Amino acid sequence: MSVALYDSVTARRLLLAQFAIVIILSVVFCLNSQKWAISAFLGGLSGCLPNAVFLLLTWRHQDNDRVQGKLAWSFFIGEIVKIILTIALLVIALVVFKAEFLPLCVTYLAVLIVQVVAPAIINIFRN
Repeated sequence: MSVALYDSVTARRLLLAQFAIVIILSVVFCLNSQKWAISAFLGGLSGCLPNAVFLLLTWRHQDNDRVQGKLAWSFFIGEIVKIILTIALLVIALVVFKAEFLPLCVTYLAVLIVQVVAPAIINIFRN
């Protein structure tokens, strides 16, 4: 589920929650080694950064003057860019930075789990 499906306040809170998870897990993995902390940060960044880019790409077409089909195309292009950026960031983290696989995957999956679970929790506390 994409971040832009929510209103701007909920989407910002979701991105903030994702980034908080990245920082927390990076600090936890720092207890093992600095390389694990950097790997965890890169894995989390691979999940957060594409969501933020998707948010920017789709919000520019979400105004009161919606052109027929333009909003759907912005979602389509946003998802394509998000997928390509995610793959590129994960490949860069593994190949260029020689990141450890376990902390990278754990943090990336934690960001994805937050993306699914956090909107329900945010909506509970909003009401």
